[in-house]
Amino acid sequence: MDHSKKLKTQVYGQIAFGLLAVGAVSVGLWYILFEQMDLDSIVALILAFAGIIGFALVLGELLTRVVLEPIQTLTNAILHVAPNHENAPSSPPNLDAVRIGRELVSSMALQIYQMASHESAKEVETDSRRESIIQAVNVVNHLPLPLFVLNSERQITNASESGIAYVGLESGKLFGQPLEDTIRLEFPSEKTLSSWIDECQKNKVTSTRLWERVRVTLPDQSMKQCDISAHYNRDNPSGAEFIITFFDRTERYSQDDESLGFVALAVHELRTPLTMLRGYIEVLEDELADSVDEEMRDFMHKMNVAAAQLTIFVNNILNVARIEQNQLMMNLTEADWSKTINSVLDDMDVRAKINGITIERNIDKDIPTVGIDNISIYEVVANLIDNAIKYSKGSEKIIVSSRVGDNGLIETTVQDFGIGMPTSVTTNLFEKFYRNHRTRGKAAGTGLGLYLIKSIISAHGGQVWVNSKEGEGSTFGFSVVPYSQLTDEQKQGDGKDIIRQSHGWVKNHSMYRR
Repeated sequence: MDHSKKLKTQVYGQIAFGLLAVGAVSVGLWYILFEQMDLDSIVALILAFAGIIGFALVLGELLTRVVLEPIQTLTNAILHVAPNHENAPSSPPNLDAVRIGRELVSSMALQIYQMASHESAKEVETDSRRESIIQAVNVVNHLPLPLFVLNSERQITNASESGIAYVGLESGKLFGQPLEDTIRLEFPSEKTLSSWIDECQKNKVTSTRLWERVRVTLPDQSMKQCDISAHYNRDNPSGAEFIITFFDRTERYSQDDESLGFVALAVHELRTPLTMLRGYIEVLEDELADSVDEEMRDFMHKMNVAAAQLTIFVNNILNVARIEQNQLMMNLTEADWSKTINSVLDDMDVRAKINGITIERNIDKDIPTVGIDNISIYEVVANLIDNAIKYSKGSEKIIVSSRVGDNGLIETTVQDFGIGMPTSVTTNLFEKFYRNHRTRGKAAGTGLGLYLIKSIISAHGGQVWVNSKEGEGSTFGFSVVPYSQLTDEQKQGDGKDIIRQSHGWVKNHSMYRR
């Protein structure tokens, strides 16, 4: 039977018994007073009425205690587990002493105790969590490394004292603000902290990432260099989804920059004599072409090619130094792509022929004009052709193709049929100073050409790629944007339109992209 129905039946029985008892007592008193004692009717009536009232009061008190006993027991059970209640009993009520509704009272009291146990556990857990958070905050505050904690909204919620000091900002300007909008960071590639956070929030549950050679621009415009380590944990109970740690490397990286700057300075001094040398060689070729034999003309061609190759090397060193110092500026202008490509290939034909290689051209007609910096694009194409020649030993041709791609960009590829390379090394080819260990002994180079190519093409809004198979050759490709797709701002050139910033290149104005 349902416990509540059973209680209802028991209460009904108690009340019915009470009514019957009152009725029986009333009849008994009436019989005794009128029949046995033969009292006056008025006196007998008064005595009977008084006796019935007294009995009803006593019986009502007893019935009230019995009927309300389940409620009182439950009340005592609640007060017993209530925290800090002044009327709470010292011990739990005796459920076995309940005369009616014992099953219902026992069941409800048990649920009350269970709920109280859960709440107590939650309070303990909350207190423990609060203590853990306070302890974690204290640890972060006194950590001897620049550390920043971000929530799911990418806002800084905590930072170590050394971190606040490192970036030169007050805590009031840091907390509650996105890290990438508050601290000016420049990354060596397009894989920035911001792009990593985007990827984590879309596709990751946990993730860890390390960046090297990150520049931090302070409020006073001074600069520090560091490595950055970041850890992500989705839905962290403490709210700390991102933990970002800076490792200062200013002294070490500054020494590297100074070394590169010294090399760039030394190389820069080669430009004037190299320019003069190339000029004299061209004059000799023009003036003496008809008066010397074939062997001498071949010598002059080889000198011209060697001087051109040395010019490419010098330009690569200088441009990489400018990139590292954020000083490489470019101006986008409208250009005929076919003429631009053919002009570079005309200059590289001599070098190719000396090495017994023919440059085959597959350039589509009606390619739209492009928005490029002519000098930089010349270096891109010249570097790719130069690499193809160096690694085409035993091959007789290089194929240069250009067309409009499916995405509307102008795609150009340089294909050689030389030694090629395994797929395992192609992912790192565009990193600075990287060279394939299997081929570095077969051809000279600095490992800067492809890094420079990627930087320049990224500045033009394009992409670079490579497909290669060992023993069968390589195909390097890049894309540039048609002039019609450039923004009006990009078309208004003043010689200083684009500068390198953060993970790519931006317009040379106050906007700072991370």
